[in-house]
Amino acid sequence: MTNPSHVPVLLDRVVALVAPPLQQPGSVLVDATLGLGGHAEAVLTRCPEAHVIGVDRDTHALELAGARLEPYAGRTTLVHAVYDEIPEVLAELGHDHVDGVLFDLGVSSMQLDVRDRGFAYAEDAPLDMRMNDTEGQTAADVLNTYPVEELARILKWYGEERFARRIAESIVRERDREPFTRSARLVELIRDAIPAPARRTGGHPAKRTFQALRIEVNDELSVLRRALPGAIEAIGVGGRVVVMSYHSLEDRLVKQAFVEHTRSDLPPDLPFVPEGHEPALRLVTRGAEKASAEEIEQNPRAASVRLRAVERVRTSTGASR
Repeated sequence: MTNPSHVPVLLDRVVALVAPPLQQPGSVLVDATLGLGGHAEAVLTRCPEAHVIGVDRDTHALELAGARLEPYAGRTTLVHAVYDEIPEVLAELGHDHVDGVLFDLGVSSMQLDVRDRGFAYAEDAPLDMRMNDTEGQTAADVLNTYPVEELARILKWYGEERFARRIAESIVRERDREPFTRSARLVELIRDAIPAPARRTGGHPAKRTFQALRIEVNDELSVLRRALPGAIEAIGVGGRVVVMSYHSLEDRLVKQAFVEHTRSDLPPDLPFVPEGHEPALRLVTRGAEKASAEEIEQNPRAASVRLRAVERVRTSTGASR
């Protein structure tokens, strides 16, 4: 395994968003997608009273992050879990609330940079793409067993691929000749299936298909849909949920969850909101924040990031201070 690089996206802004409730002794942040621990390390450095619970489904990431965070071993707890299991993790650790939850969605730097994980299309590698490579179906399993209609649906919906049907038909035709095992053959097939004029725009022609396969293999959207309510309920008054997403479908789920909890349950035409009917949360960011041109130049992975944050302003069922 090669040593992966790691440049945390929107590091300063993320720390600024999660820091306010982390200034008190005993404050706790859940880093729900720990990765290599870049954001967690910055929080632990700049918020000396905070304890970080780092959650990741990837055992390799936990090992590497543990080594990175060793100087803060007394203020960190690392847990092997998927981020929709946050309520269970907190219950097992004895926390009835926390002061922040951070999500950095999508594929991590380590998963992209380590060749044998199969996430990147730039090098030939086994078609795996599992964030937890100890269980579940691989990308090869999806390619070799899904019917053409389901493959086309995944590529169109998760990858926003205009030529989803053509690619799916090519996959089914080619797998009958020989099952898919490695990425280079898939990349070549995608390039041949997409018309030449379309290949000249929109980045690498395989980018959208690889994204779609990764989302399907890891059930990412369903996990996020389950995780957001749990994270919101987990924060006490003053606590914040901060989410970085990299795909329009992810960002849409985050926006919907935040809107649901930041609007009143009363008709919008009332002249005022009676006490007790105020929203439980408030938006901290205006819409979705994006990376600056300078950051994108230094870290191209920041180009598609969308950052949203909410703060709990009053208690509701399941969360208290």
